[in-house]
Amino acid sequence: MIARLLIAAGVFCFALPALADGEVQKLITPADKVRLDKYAETRKAALDEARAGDDAEVKQLDALLAKPLVAFSDKDLAGSWQCRTIKAGGLSPLVIYGWFKCKVSDDGSGWMLEKRTGSQRTKGRFFDDGEKRAIYLGSFFVNNDPAKPYGGGPQGDQVGYAFRNSANEWRIEFPAPYYESKLDILEFKR
Repeated sequence: MIARLLIAAGVFCFALPALADGEVQKLITPADKVRLDKYAETRKAALDEARAGDDAEVKQLDALLAKPLVAFSDKDLAGSWQCRTIKAGGLSPLVIYGWFKCKVSDDGSGWMLEKRTGSQRTKGRFFDDGEKRAIYLGSFFVNNDPAKPYGGGPQGDQVGYAFRNSANEWRIEFPAPYYESKLDILEFKR
């Protein structure tokens, strides 16, 4: 009986997302740790630059960022999503791309994301970082090139904070991405 309880407890633990003070701290690169440490100041600078963008796009960005945050704990993100990238600051003040296809799956050890269409893609995993935030560690790749594993180098490594707005809306904010902008936001909706 004790052996069965231990096995059941082990299976249950593997089904939960990894905690930020555990596995993610072993996996995150020093450069990505710095990006998260500077998240607030990077985000502020990027959004300040974005305000000089197209008025209609600025209104879309402001509407997205004004939505209240809700907990991840009571929602399963698995399934198909529409997703789009918003680039704030950097080469252009603000660029909002069209909608593409993303998929979230659960392999038993937590949520995994794959952006499946569009030229700029990502593939990675989420780690719990409190009630209303998760950490995303992923790999950037282009078109149908294979995604390299996270930790493969600064050109491909991605780190960001994920926030949920409702049962059908959430986003990941990537501070200081390697290419083009100061802040990338990957927005999701169903």
